Amino acid sequence: MKSSDFPYLHGFDNDEQERLRKQARFTEFTVYKDINLSEAKNLLEVGSGVGAQTEILLRRFPDVSITCLDRSSDQLNAAKETLERLGVNQNRVSLVNGDATDMDFDTDSFDSGFLCWILEHVPDPAKVLSEVRRVCRPGSVVYITEVLNSSFFLEPYSPNTWRYWMAFNDYQYDMKGDPFIGAKLGNLLLSQGFTDIDVSAKTWHLDNRMPGKRKEFIDYWSELLLSAAPQLLKEGRVDEETVKGVKEELIKVSKDPNSVFFYNFIQARARVN
Repeated sequence: MKSSDFPYLHGFDNDEQERLRKQARFTEFTVYKDINLSEAKNLLEVGSGVGAQTEILLRRFPDVSITCLDRSSDQLNAAKETLERLGVNQNRVSLVNGDATDMDFDTDSFDSGFLCWILEHVPDPAKVLSEVRRVCRPGSVVYITEVLNSSFFLEPYSPNTWRYWMAFNDYQYDMKGDPFIGAKLGNLLLSQGFTDIDVSAKTWHLDNRMPGKRKEFIDYWSELLLSAAPQLLKEGRVDEETVKGVKEELIKVSKDPNSVFFYNFIQARARVN
């Protein structure tokens, strides 16, 4: 299946693929701080995309082999190129083009699961989790990391950025995604029969205590926001003037000595019953 066969807010071009790799490295410490897959041997990564998280998983957990599942053959090809360039042992990775709501794997095929920034983009996250539960053996640990876009706060007040952010989230909803799914992970996991469920908020709160890190995050966030601009403009969700205003505001916030950046994402750990 090609990328053009289904919509994606950020697009699939080379710049976006590189942004995903950069994002994974930039957020690695906070995302992986409480993830322990040291006992995993046969991990299923759902929505593996360009392999940005795959590379981190392989590096952090040297005993694991990963089956990467993604709907986009373009993204999988990019992942193959990335992992080869990094010298990853190809025996540790299998790249599979497939549908996460209807996986072509036998029951109890894996001993662990990993999903990162994927359920926000799928129309039926419950079905994805149902399939994860089916293909993972009883006792398998599953980690899920997801967005909670209602938590975003930026100081000083930036009206164009807020208008753009609302259009960003509204468009994701209209594409059958969910920009607030992180807060719902506990209910979703319970409904699909998972046990030993733990859900926690992970926070990026940058102010004058860490000015250098704050600027890095605002610059990173600017890149993330504006990666959706071509699609939002194409769909008429925002106009050129708003995008221009967002760019100006984010530069101003980045340089403001009293700026504040705040965002919560949600991470869940559960076990297959």
